[in-house]
Amino acid sequence: MKLYYSQHTRGHRPRWVLEELGTPYELHRLDLRKGEHKSPEYQRIHPLGLVPALEDEGRVLVESGAICLYLADKYPEKKLAPTPGSHERGEYYQWVMFALSTLEPPLSTFASHTRFLPEAERQPAVAERAKQQFLPALRMLEQRLTGREYVVGDAFCVADVLLSGVLSWISLVGLANDFPGLRAYTKRQMERPAARRAYAD
Repeated sequence: MKLYYSQHTRGHRPRWVLEELGTPYELHRLDLRKGEHKSPEYQRIHPLGLVPALEDEGRVLVESGAICLYLADKYPEKKLAPTPGSHERGEYYQWVMFALSTLEPPLSTFASHTRFLPEAERQPAVAERAKQQFLPALRMLEQRLTGREYVVGDAFCVADVLLSGVLSWISLVGLANDFPGLRAYTKRQMERPAARRAYAD
């Protein structure tokens, strides 16, 4: 398997899963500052020039969440996903979608309009609307994680990878102190050896 990857992107997510699996893979680094993701060679891998992408057995898969789910199912013996058909599997899907669809988009918008965009392009009203979207979601997740080590059942799974990746943003936008449970949960997951390797460079 080959993972097309760049730092400070969602490529950390599948890299973390690959490290948890302990399966051999090749890490193909792309330098976004040099525009390597927009090269004709890479756009044959991902026509939009986005990272990550996974090449496996001659097939290409894109979208970080899809790659993570695929990897968990490819190696069921590693138990990074609950048993198909179980109630826990339903909750697993729920929290994966919650991370990627409910939580990440407004958090990303808020971060853009408070931190990442040039000041002249930031729109306070857009940032405030985004904040009002994600704050209830953060409260819901904080409640869910009260007394829990992991978001589903009593075992680490891909949903924890995806949630932790998104939740790492709350420190960037200055909200970590408002959600001590989420801060502690994210810290626990990010201290896993596989996570440390995935985020190391």
